[in-house]
Amino acid sequence: MTRIALCQIPVSEEPAANLRSAREALERAATDGADLAIFPEATLTRYGRRITDLAEPLDGPFVTGLAESARAHGLAVIAGVFEPGEGRVHNTAVAIGPGGGIEAAYRKIHLFDSFGARESELVAPGGTPVVVELAGLRVGLVTCYDIRFPELTRALVDQGADLFAVIAAWGSGPMKEEHWVTLVRARAIENTTWVAAVGQAPNPEARDGFGIGRSMLVDPMGVVRSDLGPTPSVRTCELDPQITIATRNALPCLEHRRLPLGRS
Repeated sequence: MTRIALCQIPVSEEPAANLRSAREALERAATDGADLAIFPEATLTRYGRRITDLAEPLDGPFVTGLAESARAHGLAVIAGVFEPGEGRVHNTAVAIGPGGGIEAAYRKIHLFDSFGARESELVAPGGTPVVVELAGLRVGLVTCYDIRFPELTRALVDQGADLFAVIAAWGSGPMKEEHWVTLVRARAIENTTWVAAVGQAPNPEARDGFGIGRSMLVDPMGVVRSDLGPTPSVRTCELDPQITIATRNALPCLEHRRLPLGRS
């Protein structure tokens, strides 16, 4: 049994303020006995033109501060940051072990050039799916718009992922919340895999529409085990690996794939 803290915090433009909020959330997660704490996409700083100025390397003060808290509390952490690049930044999910070391970094592959937004103007895409071992699990890293592309989570489950950690700054708008819930559950169902999806809580001081909350833990049958709703919250949930085994025994769809299609 693994205890996972869904850390649904609001995010401001100021990295120092966000680091304080994240460290407070980690303290609550540790008090609740969490093994792994997951934060939203862009926990470093809120989306906007300033991300190119505020981006930090992974040995910068923000990730270093998270790592210090991870080590102090003995729990693993996943959080979204922006790394400097050549002209554009990378939208990165960083995975930190309970000893404070960086275990992996995933650069978002699918950039949000939809609904009038142009993430690719500021962000350069990554190209490599990442699975990392944390808290006794093999965790596949997924960032926001990635959830609309089932080929990514299928690649992660083929690499042995026990859990998809989906970090997001999901935007509000017509049908957007319904899309979020449906897509998170779909990725769990089609891969018979646990999904921990963590989004930013709404920030009442921001008017950009990013952050609807609705962080969730979904089991391999698609059952929503926890839903944080729209308000800031840190909630620790249990992931039972036996449920994965039971689900895949009853529904061995991963074994029934026939690729490439059309061949016997």
